[in-house]
Order: sequence, then C-alpha cells, then structure tokens
Amino acid sequence: MTSQTITLVNNVGLKPHAGSSDFDLDKAVKAVETSMLNIINSDIDVLRDASRHIINSGGKRIRPKVVLLSYVATGGTDIDYAVPPAAAIELVHTASVVHDDINDHGVVRRGRPSVNALWGRTFALLTGDFLFTKVYELMSPYGDLNILFARAAIALVEGETLQAAAVKNNTLTSEIYFKIIALKTAELFRAGAMLGAKLNDAPEAHVEALAQYGYNVGMAFQIVDDILDVIGDESELGKTANLDKDQGKGFTSVQEDDVMNNVKQKLMDGERLIQARLQAEQFVEWGISAIDVLPASPAKDALIDLAKVVIERQF
Repeated sequence: MTSQTITLVNNVGLKPHAGSSDFDLDKAVKAVETSMLNIINSDIDVLRDASRHIINSGGKRIRPKVVLLSYVATGGTDIDYAVPPAAAIELVHTASVVHDDINDHGVVRRGRPSVNALWGRTFALLTGDFLFTKVYELMSPYGDLNILFARAAIALVEGETLQAAAVKNNTLTSEIYFKIIALKTAELFRAGAMLGAKLNDAPEAHVEALAQYGYNVGMAFQIVDDILDVIGDESELGKTANLDKDQGKGFTSVQEDDVMNNVKQKLMDGERLIQARLQAEQFVEWGISAIDVLPASPAKDALIDLAKVVIERQF
C-alpha cells in the first residue's frame, strides 16, 4: 500500500484524501449498498419494495466499514472479495431493525417511515425474514466463515430474546442489560472485525486483536445509542424516540411502564448519564488499545477514527 490518509467526513463517513489511488472506503461502502440492493431483488413486489425502502433509507454503515477496514488493515487488497461479507453483516443488522420496529411499534426509521408503518406488521415480519435469508446467498462462497457469521446472528437473536423475556418477567437489571447489549450488538461488531481479518488469512493474533476491537466498539455503540434514546428526540435520532417509554416493549400502552426504558433511565439519570458516557469511552479505549499489535497503516488509523466517532455522536 502506498501512503495515504483516510479521514472522517462530517463525523459520519470515511474516505481517502483526494489523490489517493489505493483504498477508497466511500467507494467500497457504495459497492456494499449495491450488493445489498442486488441480492434482495424478488419477483414478489412487497418483499422487493420493502427491502429496497429500508436499505435506501441509509444508515451509518458502521458494521460494513468495520469489515472492510479490518480486511485492509491486515493487508487485504481484493476489495471485491470483502464486499459480500460486509453486505451480509449489514443485512443482518437491517433485518433486525425491521423486526425491532414491529416489536416497538416503530413508525420512523432512519428518518423515513418504517417498513412496519408502510406495509404493516405481517409484511414487515416477512421482509425481515427475507433479508435474513438473503444473507445465506451472499455468504455461500465463503465456506467455514459462515460458522463465525452464524454464531453472531444467533447471538443477536438470543440478545433480543433475553431482552423480551426480562421485560416480560420484570427481571431486567443492569447486569442483564449489559449481557443483552453484548449479545445483540457487540457480537455482530466482533464478527465483522474478525471476518475482515479472516478473509485475508491474517495471523491469529491479529484476528483476536480485531475481535476485541469489534466487541468493545460494539458495546460503546449500543451504550451511546441508548443514551441518545433516553435524551434525544426523533429528529436527531432518525427513528421514533422513546418508544420504549411511550409504547412499552411487550406491553400495550395502558399497561405498566416499559422495564427496558426504566433501566435505561436509571442507568443514565443525572450523574449516571455522565458515568454511562465515560463507560462508553472506556470501551472505545479498550478497543483502540487492542489493535496496537496491527502494523501501522491508514486503515488502522481509520479504525481508530471510526471508534472515536461512536462516542462523538450528538448528545
């Protein structure tokens, strides 16, 4: 790799400075989006249209960026080879948010009407299922990497189920909260970073370093997301804010207050809000420290910058 610099753009995306001829992350992310749009084509109009709607709604694309940058940071050069797994990671996340909006009665996602709002619960459920199953098609050429991918997808569903069960049984504690976010968010980040390294047959020490990076950044990401859910508003978040409080997760609006929201409020009330942000910053520091073993490169620098963006989102 020749010398180049990858910089943050408006604290949202990353791209190389003008004149760089090697890795263009902005272009790679667009290739990921094209891959997602191509794979979800269907003769069934509602599946195609609803899937296109949620994909075209945008998103931060942090998870595929983690895959791509981990691949390049460990010496990968064939970006076309890394694009489908990066797209698959984002499709799993996208499918999960479609299902989340069913559970949460969400009507806004990424600043646009949710699939649930436009097509109803039944078609939203089927759209989420469709997106999940299309991941198999994307990952079919990647052999044993599917095992890693499957474990992350299982963890995500386990985390969501643990959350629903804890809410239903009124047993959600701060300890369970952290287990939930580890499963439903951090494990997918971890898998993305590991996939990037394994696509390049990186040394095990580098794979493990990136696994720790992904896990810690994922934990920080979800803590910040929950802080924003507690203190943010709909225009800032691009999704329906405080649905947990207003609607209840697993309860109707006339029943008791949502347990998940109550735990978030307790974790992030007053001084605890400051502590939660400090905790997110600590996770980011751990993630950055974990990749000290990687050789210096613009892609490694971009991974560090991406981690910092997670805790620099609007409060």
